[in-house]
Amino acid sequence: MRIGAFEVVEPLPQLREPQAVAMLRPWTDAGNVGALALLELERQFSARPCASLARPGSFYDFTRYRPTVYLRDGVRHLSVPNTVVSVATPPHGPHLVIIKMLEPHMFAETYVESVLTLLGSLGVRRYLWVGSMYDMVPHTRPLLVSGGAIGTETEADASRLGIVPTRYQGPSTMTFEVIQKAPLMGIESLWGIVHLPQYVQVEEDYAGKVRLMQLLQGLYDIEIDVSDVERALEQTETMDSLAANNPDLAQVVSHFEARYEVKLQGKGERTPPLPPDVVQFLNELGRRRNDAA
Repeated sequence: MRIGAFEVVEPLPQLREPQAVAMLRPWTDAGNVGALALLELERQFSARPCASLARPGSFYDFTRYRPTVYLRDGVRHLSVPNTVVSVATPPHGPHLVIIKMLEPHMFAETYVESVLTLLGSLGVRRYLWVGSMYDMVPHTRPLLVSGGAIGTETEADASRLGIVPTRYQGPSTMTFEVIQKAPLMGIESLWGIVHLPQYVQVEEDYAGKVRLMQLLQGLYDIEIDVSDVERALEQTETMDSLAANNPDLAQVVSHFEARYEVKLQGKGERTPPLPPDVVQFLNELGRRRNDAA
């Protein structure tokens, strides 16, 4: 069954006041925070497949998102990059439509229209977009979540959850149109992006995952894995140790703490500029990562 550009598993599931939880790779998935969190939702609630793009090559350049070959029981298979949708069934509250979006390289307007059409066909009441980004924030403070909301209930939730209203201006993604256009269909929108320390770039950021899971816990009946909390604590302790033995890093953390306090107050003050030596340290750190990539 086709809905927009999506091939949907038949029959169309009957959902209980469904809400969508979406993430976007690679634009807002630093440290794989969104991917880890949505995988956890799927695991906790035994999510089942619902839909995927029927022809992902209509939207993706497969020389940029490479298909991968894998073996299963001695048989070679090809995994093709795609946007996939699943449905999770918590014991209480709404069904969750989990959308793992892969940012399109082309025909983005058609992609957005197809996502909106799917949301409407599934009767989704709320669209939540989550993710993560690197920022000049310290690992020594609770991770900030910035974002916003469109709709009376979502605006109240954003305030209750401590989501800092975003003041970002700059390059974005066409998929943000889903957030803007969903309310025109009667679907409230909410988005929250976890800010990760720029100087801590790991493949799987568990401090970020735990912070995002706390946000989701404030909305839905979910659990936070104790092992994730332990990994997050280990990550923080490692950074404490590194900063204690590296004066340059300690200086970066100190300046990020000052900027954090200004940003948290949200009173419009300009964040203090970074000293040249801190900028030089961060630039050198970035060059080392690029060389190692």
